[in-house]
Amino acid sequence: MKVDKRTLIRWKVYIDRSKMYVGYINLFMMVTIFIGAIKNTDIGKFLLSNIYIAIPVLIVVFIFCALLLGYWDSKLGIRSEEMRNLSLQNPVQREILLTVRELKEEQATLLEKIKTLENKK
Repeated sequence: MKVDKRTLIRWKVYIDRSKMYVGYINLFMMVTIFIGAIKNTDIGKFLLSNIYIAIPVLIVVFIFCALLLGYWDSKLGIRSEEMRNLSLQNPVQREILLTVRELKEEQATLLEKIKTLENKK
């Protein structure tokens, strides 16, 4: 059985894109397991007896924590550093990056030549 390389790459992209949705399912399952684990404790009994108050509060706390983590990630630059490292490992993106660097160097050289020519006038 011969499998086309492009087909395998397309399948990989589909799987990578589905990871976000699988993460949502995973989050729901973890919350369900967490509630099941704490339902016999004092905190769990309190949360379950006041579920109409607890759920909105927990959602707000979750959103706050997610925003805080995202803020820290932005300030520390963890994701951008990760993307930079990944783009350096990708041969196509690396070639594009090298070409852009060469163009910038050539542009700087041409601008210097233009300035010297203008100064001679």
